[in-house]
Amino acid sequence: MVKLRLRDGERIQDAVKRFRKLVEHAGIKKEMRRREFYEKPSDCDRRNRRRAERRARMARLHQS
Repeated sequence: MVKLRLRDGERIQDAVKRFRKLVEHAGIKKEMRRREFYEKPSDCDRRNRRRAERRARMARLHQS
């Protein structure tokens, strides 16, 4: 949960900017996008497997 307290004399625009940064840093936006639509477990597994393969490939490239 993100909490934001207005500072003394802080403009609303600045507070909104800080709030957006806090939400982005907390990963709330990413989580909302992920939960927006149902994803089949097989699709989730496939996405995770491809992500792991990509990480392994990049690790081998940078290791050489």
